[in-house]
Amino acid sequence: MKRVKAFFSEFKEFISRGSVIDLAVGIIVGGAFTSIVNSLVNDMVMPFIGWLFGGIDFTNLKIIITPGTEEVAEAAIRYGNFIQNVVNFLLVAFVIFVMIRFINRFRRKKKEAPKAPPAPSKEEVLLTEIRDLLKEMNK
Repeated sequence: MKRVKAFFSEFKEFISRGSVIDLAVGIIVGGAFTSIVNSLVNDMVMPFIGWLFGGIDFTNLKIIITPGTEEVAEAAIRYGNFIQNVVNFLLVAFVIFVMIRFINRFRRKKKEAPKAPPAPSKEEVLLTEIRDLLKEMNK
């Protein structure tokens, strides 16, 4: 019984850590962001690419191993669907890359406000005065 109690105590400690909660929030926001990116790719980018390449769709490409009959379904290697999923993945990854790059540039421009140089330390001021006095004495 002690082991079970210790197990659940450790689990409770694990769940209440900030990093786990941050991860959960990230997954939820990521799920919502996924629908936005998928819509962007499927509704805006894919029609343009389809138009650009003449409506190429790889999903119907296959190698038929055994033709289908009324009783038996067709046995085929559907490599076209795999190719289409790879193309879709690359497009989604590219769109996310462009979006993140745009967001990072926007952030950098905000942060690039010029900072005033730090005031010289007391030692630097004193050394500057000593240097100037030595220059005057050597004239």
